[in-house]
Amino acid sequence: MTTAPSPVREPAWSLPRSAIGLWATEGVIGAVLLWLGIGAFLLFVPASAGGPVPVLRWLLPVLGVLVAVVTIGISPRIKHRVYRWEITAEAAYARTGWLTQTWTLVPISRIQTVDVTRGVLQQLFGLATVAVLTASSQGTVRIWHLEHDVAQRVADDLARRAELVRDQAT
Repeated sequence: MTTAPSPVREPAWSLPRSAIGLWATEGVIGAVLLWLGIGAFLLFVPASAGGPVPVLRWLLPVLGVLVAVVTIGISPRIKHRVYRWEITAEAAYARTGWLTQTWTLVPISRIQTVDVTRGVLQQLFGLATVAVLTASSQGTVRIWHLEHDVAQRVADDLARRAELVRDQAT
């Protein structure tokens, strides 16, 4: 018999602090790309072009600085405080997002696949993502940026528990 998952509450675990470094690095990459675009605009569009160009020549650099400050200095720290995860006896769940928060809960009995993935930046920071998948398109829980060894242990544990639940059901 399957028991219902416990009510959604504050998940117990936060992400490692190295996730802040990863998010800040992603922010740096995004800011560099933005600044390349701003630089190209400033270089190739003459100031005498008229229309909104004179305003854009000072507005774009100001916006570029604001975006860089938010994506490098502010957003990673807020994300680290908000992103949380937990695996209980009944379910895997995570809370993500910093502007719009999303809670996702997957009962252990619904788990079909558990994957561990590592992007290039995650590898540089020693991190990995655990994806807990179900048949439902809305039922996937992704636990982002766990330390690689923790992610592997979580995935192994979830796969084992899901198999036990399937064995009990038959």
